[in-house]
Amino acid sequence: MCGISIGMEKKPFLTPKQEKVLNFIRKKVGERLPPTIREIGEELGFKSTGTVRDYLKALVQKGLVRRMNNKSRAIELTERASFKIPIIGTIMAGKPGLAYEEIQGYVDADDLYLGRLGFDDVFALRVKGDSMIDAGILEGDIAIIKKRPDANNNDVVAALLANNEVTLKRLRSKSGKFHLEAANANYPPIFEEFKVIGKLITVIRKY
Repeated sequence: MCGISIGMEKKPFLTPKQEKVLNFIRKKVGERLPPTIREIGEELGFKSTGTVRDYLKALVQKGLVRRMNNKSRAIELTERASFKIPIIGTIMAGKPGLAYEEIQGYVDADDLYLGRLGFDDVFALRVKGDSMIDAGILEGDIAIIKKRPDANNNDVVAALLANNEVTLKRLRSKSGKFHLEAANANYPPIFEEFKVIGKLITVIRKY
């Protein structure tokens, strides 16, 4: 079975203290008041502003924050750190087709209820076709997919076919073997070899 690259840039490794600094910055930015270096130090118990600057330098180098000169509240989160899910292309909900080409935009994860899921756990795909209309999934919808190599019977999954094409279908079990089914009677089941690359979490639709 062919492999597949989902196309998401991995989140860089952070030490526990770097993670705490980043989370505090996220919190303050979410309150629309980016923290000062002194506020970060007070919150995390750093006695020296130099220590805070060292942590910020590390986060800048890892592409998670930006700093602007000549401003006291000069810390900004990059899209990578603010947990925006990249829309990496189009997934076919009709006949199987290429799943993605390039990043086409972002979904703000703050608008979703993702629980403990993090940046490395999810990706987004734009739906094309009408094979899942009876499951309430329409062309143009944004499918939020949790990356995983398996799923349960009746789950809607992103599946990689043997020809390296990806489709969004419902996983079905018959006589102990799994196959893929559309949610539209006009489309036949898919019994060819496939590999689950993710499970549908939710669908976003803009009107």
